[in-house]
Amino acid sequence: MTAKQLRKRLLQIILVALGISFLTFLITYLAPGDPVRTMYAAAGIMPSEDIIQETREAMGLNRPMLVQYFDWLRNCVKGDFGNSYAYNKPVAQLLLNRLWPTLKLSILSMFLMLLVAVPIGMAQATHKNSVVDYALRGITFFGVSMPNFWVGLLLMLFFCVRLQLLPVVSSGGDFKCLILPSVTLAFAMSAKYTRQVRTAILEELSQDYVTGARARGVKEWKILWLNVFPNSLLPLLTMLGLSLGSLLGGTAVVEVIFSYPGMGGLAVSAINAYDYPLIQGYVLWISLIYMLINLAVDISYNYVDPRMREKR
Repeated sequence: MTAKQLRKRLLQIILVALGISFLTFLITYLAPGDPVRTMYAAAGIMPSEDIIQETREAMGLNRPMLVQYFDWLRNCVKGDFGNSYAYNKPVAQLLLNRLWPTLKLSILSMFLMLLVAVPIGMAQATHKNSVVDYALRGITFFGVSMPNFWVGLLLMLFFCVRLQLLPVVSSGGDFKCLILPSVTLAFAMSAKYTRQVRTAILEELSQDYVTGARARGVKEWKILWLNVFPNSLLPLLTMLGLSLGSLLGGTAVVEVIFSYPGMGGLAVSAINAYDYPLIQGYVLWISLIYMLINLAVDISYNYVDPRMREKR
């Protein structure tokens, strides 16, 4: 990626982030419910209407929407995303505290997924249309059809209730608390990625250089691991970038099931509490992280496949 292309991508990220921030602010502004009443109710206080109006005015909620938005955007540029109504803490601090647990969960989930998907996908590709291939394809169809929350509940029932090997609540900081949530997330991803690995490997196996290497007597495992697999990494890298961004923002169901202290659970509690600053900050953070991860994946293409540098 050239410097000009990088500047263009960064400009696109800024424009998209501005659009997302405006839409998020508009939706929360038009959403039903009163955050002031919710804030007082969470604190166990029943204020009068005068106090509610004074609080709303002090928080700037009586001002026009565009004025509120530009004030909020100006503060966001400075790193101030406002204070959470429900937690009475800075939004940036809350998000930072929850980012690392979610990042750990996402990385471990993807690691487990790759441990399963890559060897199984390659086995399917090298045994195309065999009994092994058909059996593994049936298993992957079953895995894709299983929703995360159902897999999580089944794992919890078996490993936590029946065998009592793992904790039901994953709010602790030890490795055991990461096992079930990460396995739950890796389950469906493994089924999807296995099919993608199979497709990518089959496409490379049909190339002329594979036929030439076999004709020269190169061992099959060398062709597979030293030539075919590296050349099939580009589509997998794209999917990995998308999946990591999705995991960072879309693990709410699994985090709620296992009471895991991540960003997804924080977002659910913010929605339930009409915590508009926290919702706005969460959406903006996740969108920026998602776009930056995909930018990093695009940059990595130059190092994974030198042919990309020649095209650019």
